Formats: sequence, C-alpha cells, structure tokens
Amino acid sequence: MSLKVYYDLLSQPSRAVVLFLLANDIPYEAREINVLHGEQFSEEFAKLNPMKKVPVIKDGDFTLTESVAILRYLCRERDVPDHWYPADSKKQARVDEYLEWQHTNTRSNCALYFLNKFMLPAIKGTQPNPETVARRERKMVATLNEVEEIWLRNKTYLAGDKISIADLLGACEIEQTRMAGYNPCDGRPKLAAWLERVRCDTLPHYDTVHALVRKVTEKYGGVPPASFSKL
Repeated sequence: MSLKVYYDLLSQPSRAVVLFLLANDIPYEAREINVLHGEQFSEEFAKLNPMKKVPVIKDGDFTLTESVAILRYLCRERDVPDHWYPADSKKQARVDEYLEWQHTNTRSNCALYFLNKFMLPAIKGTQPNPETVARRERKMVATLNEVEEIWLRNKTYLAGDKISIADLLGACEIEQTRMAGYNPCDGRPKLAAWLERVRCDTLPHYDTVHALVRKVTEKYGGVPPASFSKL
C-alpha cells in the first residue's frame, strides 16, 4: 500500500482527510500520531513535516502536508466522484472560495475557541481565562452566523448543491466546538440541517471519525479536566 496517512483524530483537519479517504474507499496505511503525547515533535516526524503538525500523507516517495492541499491532491490523483472537487472551473472556484475563506474564519475562530476554552487549560492544568474565552467566543459566533446566513443562505452545501471537500473541512471544524461545551446548532437551523446532511452523506464514517469528539463531549461536558493526557 503506497499511501501512508499520519494523523490524530483529535485534530479537525486530520478528521477531514480520514473521512474523505473512508467515504471514497481509498486504501491507506494508518499512522496515528498522538498529539497529546507530543509525538508530532519527534525527530522522525519532523523529517516528514518540519512544521510538526498533522495531517501528513506520503504517497510513494511524495510527501504532502496541509489538509486543504492534501484533499485537493487526492481528488486529482484518485478516482473519486467529481462533486468532491469539480472539474468545471466555476464549480471548482466555489469550493475554493470557501477553502480560502475558512483559513481565517471557520478554521481559526472555532479552533481558537476550543483551545482557549478547553484544550490549553486541560494541558496546563489551569482555569480558562474568562476574558480570552469571551473574546474568542464572540469571533466564533460571528463566523458561525456567517455560515448560517451567508454560506448556507440559498445552498444545500457550502459550495453548491452537492457535497464537496469544503463541507468535510467545515463540518470537522465546527464539530470541534462541542468538546468545549458549545452547541453550534442552537439557533442555526440551516447549519444544523447542513451538518446532518454531511453526516448522512458519509455514514458510517462520519460517526467513526467523530467518536473521540463525542467521547470527550460526553465525559467532560465542556469543563477542562485536571489532566488530559489520557482519553
């Protein structure tokens, strides 16, 4: 098997890549990297990705980092349905439009809320800083409202009427907020319906890659534990 995938399902971009592979029956060799244990900082992993982040793929002798680049590459290199990343220039541009926007919006704001409200306090054994959390929550709420009111205003999916890699990346980022005790669907019926569509379109794999998210959400209820070294 030539395709190796280095990932941690605690990582939103990792989940998107693994979900895409599973949903399209693409064979791969799983190489799990435990981020909580700092395995991404090992000398061996740094040779694959000097940025020391997951996910990473190694396709034969070709190594690639960054989830958006990985998903675009897999759409080109593997035999997958066109709707994931359409060949049509205008349809592809709609997918790219969201992918460019999400870096400083869905990706940044959901992740920073999760990190400050839950992850960093759990790792450091401290309480969340209320002012920082409130600031991050305001930015995240604004982003989620834009998903509801703009991206899903007159579309079934983020980039059109069919699921694409944009939806996988968006859904995985938004699901992350649940571990910090936030329900992104409250007051957002379009977003809630869209998340369920993405889930149903990719079952059972959506539930598989989000099993850890559900476990942490149910176990801690959004309250950072004293120790987060074991899940």
